[in-house]
Amino acid sequence: MGRGTRRDVMLGGAAALAAGPRAFAAESDAVYFGGPILTMDDARPRAEAVAVRGGRILAVGGRDEVLAKAGRGARQVDLGGRALLPGFVDPHGHVSFVGLQAISANLLPAPDGEGNSVAELQRVTRAWIEANRPFIERYKLVMGFGYDDSQLREQRHPTRRELDEITSEVPVLFIHQSGHLGVANSKALEAAGISAATPDPQGGVFRREPGGKEPNGVMEEHAFMGVMVKLLSRLDLDANLKMIAEGVKLYTSYGYTTCQDGKSSSGGVKALQLAASRGMLIADVVAYPDVMTATDVVVPPLLGRSYQNRLRVGGVKLSIDGSPQGKTAWLSQPYFVPPEGQSAAYAGYPAIPVDQCLAAIDKAFANGWQILVHANGDAAIDVLIAGVREATKKHGPGDRRPVLIHGQTAREDQVDACKALGIIPSFFPMHTFYWGDWHRDSVLGPVRAENISPTGWALRRGMMFTTHHDAPVANPDSIRVLSATVTRRTRSGDILGPHQRVPVEVALKAMTIWPAYQHFEEATKGSLVAGKLADFALLSQDPTAVDPEKLASLKVVETIKEGVSIWRG
Repeated sequence: MGRGTRRDVMLGGAAALAAGPRAFAAESDAVYFGGPILTMDDARPRAEAVAVRGGRILAVGGRDEVLAKAGRGARQVDLGGRALLPGFVDPHGHVSFVGLQAISANLLPAPDGEGNSVAELQRVTRAWIEANRPFIERYKLVMGFGYDDSQLREQRHPTRRELDEITSEVPVLFIHQSGHLGVANSKALEAAGISAATPDPQGGVFRREPGGKEPNGVMEEHAFMGVMVKLLSRLDLDANLKMIAEGVKLYTSYGYTTCQDGKSSSGGVKALQLAASRGMLIADVVAYPDVMTATDVVVPPLLGRSYQNRLRVGGVKLSIDGSPQGKTAWLSQPYFVPPEGQSAAYAGYPAIPVDQCLAAIDKAFANGWQILVHANGDAAIDVLIAGVREATKKHGPGDRRPVLIHGQTAREDQVDACKALGIIPSFFPMHTFYWGDWHRDSVLGPVRAENISPTGWALRRGMMFTTHHDAPVANPDSIRVLSATVTRRTRSGDILGPHQRVPVEVALKAMTIWPAYQHFEEATKGSLVAGKLADFALLSQDPTAVDPEKLASLKVVETIKEGVSIWRG
């Protein structure tokens, strides 16, 4: 099939989506061939062709065999040498929050933005203000996302006074790339009711001016979250629906056919439901509401294994600590270089009291909810392990698949404990690229930094693990996830923990079949097997055939959901 015909097929796919289920099924019938097909199925790792009928995989195997099963009427799609893989499954991210990033000023440092100094953050934000006057007039808010003090020339956070220089007339909120810290200008602090008399909340800190109590604008954890929630409450339903649609769209541009919305609020789930009912979700979304504040939406039919208009609630999310690059993660040993104003003994802190963490894990087990637990520091991981161990003793064995989210500083004994307890580690190997140098030189020191995101330890124990991007902490960039997992190259070119690298084939499983298992969806997703959904990612080259050091240059050229193209580059 020539390129012109293939383009007609893609346009026809979009029309089929609009026309309804019957047209969708007819348009999705096809045979794909002419390029490497990586199935992620151990019984048949590669194939010459894949046939699709009615949105599901009809056959996988040799070209002649598959064409015969598909019949003469099936469209034939020539891959032109490009690689076909299962659609990527997101084991941890925040798709709604990705939409917030999409409508904010881009403060990310290179290579994803231009935010490499305070002056550049100010310049980028001023340009965003000029381009977004209607938004600012409607919502009385200026937002910037993605600044990273570790990459700023000043090697510090900007302050409220530096944000006041951008504008003192409208609240300005900068969100740190970790999503765990932020900076507010004076107008934003005033709007949120924050002053010198405001105490630090439990599990959070308002940083202060030197020698006084006046907030300097920098906020950590629950202090930041409280201010952010107050300011974002200005956004109306239209803005929230736009954020959801933009977030899902960005995910699909990186080959994801299943997205996650981790730590959803009750209102966030309701907005997702509305978006789903309006047909705005072009990929599947699995939500995990906050177990501390949003269990009112953890109810059938949305809670379950079946999607309702491409949305379901998969369980609950618990956050025990914060961010290692932001130096709020809870460690058992002190930070290599403590943050400003802290002593040499500083080791971070829990986001919520330990007894509440243990009670939340027990609650999930008692209700039969899968629980995903954010634990970056090894002290936080100890709490997760203790909670799962005690809850298992109390409630008995079962197929619950609890998940350790991030596990950045997991010790080797903790990896052993995860295996023994059936805890699936979902690691964040992109840290090796984005913050590997920072971890080595400032956060953890050269010894501990070698073992962040210890995929090698998990592999050598025969464990299933998954790898994520935690978008919008990083872009939902599947290729960067793959490259970082395989190479562990830092921004400076160092290899951080070569013994933790894994082969490309393993890294791909951690993005496809293993996260499908994590989501209890291994029967329908994650590998190219007859009967499963025809969810595909089409890459520019075969990732197993290129130099591992060049993996980052691969491109996602098309994303296909149930046989229909939903994104094309």
